[in-house]
Amino acid sequence: MLLSNYSEQELIHAYQNGNENALEQLVLRHKNRVYNYIYYKVKDEELAEDLFQDTFIKAINTIKKGAYNDEGKFLPWLLRIAHNLIIDCFRKNSKMPMVKGNDDFNIFDVIGIPEKNIEQNIQTTQMHKHLKSIIKKLPFDQKEVIIMRIYFDMSFKEIAEMTNVSINTALGRMRYALINLRKLIEEKNISLVVK
Repeated sequence: MLLSNYSEQELIHAYQNGNENALEQLVLRHKNRVYNYIYYKVKDEELAEDLFQDTFIKAINTIKKGAYNDEGKFLPWLLRIAHNLIIDCFRKNSKMPMVKGNDDFNIFDVIGIPEKNIEQNIQTTQMHKHLKSIIKKLPFDQKEVIIMRIYFDMSFKEIAEMTNVSINTALGRMRYALINLRKLIEEKNISLVVK
């Protein structure tokens, strides 16, 4: 059986039994989401790369010691390690991490847009600008859940674990975020349809 077909638990057991390729498969499977999560929080490429490496080093050491228990929650566990390392890093620098939707975050980076003519491209760019500014106006917890869900493609279960709330609370925050987005769009009279 190919390693790519292994479950995370099977890969972890294979690595613990000496199969280095199993570790490589685990890293490949999750590297983009872990790196994107870290970069989104710190907004610095070099720091993000350092924290990314530290995250996997810590994870590898924990697995080697046999201290990782199989709960089927490998990605949330990795993200929790990354989150704690980010907090430690900011504490050392006497700064607090801030999650905010700034110009680096673009919700439309993850949404495919078909080819359009020049007028449609201008309309789309304007629409994106309006929507980004509206998302910035959402309360922190609602903005956070929208970004985690859309930008990081996290499940509500993963969001709940990362934010230390129940799944129902995460779902509720998403629901209120969408309601508030709709209200703000109506108030600003923004058309989200490109003709």
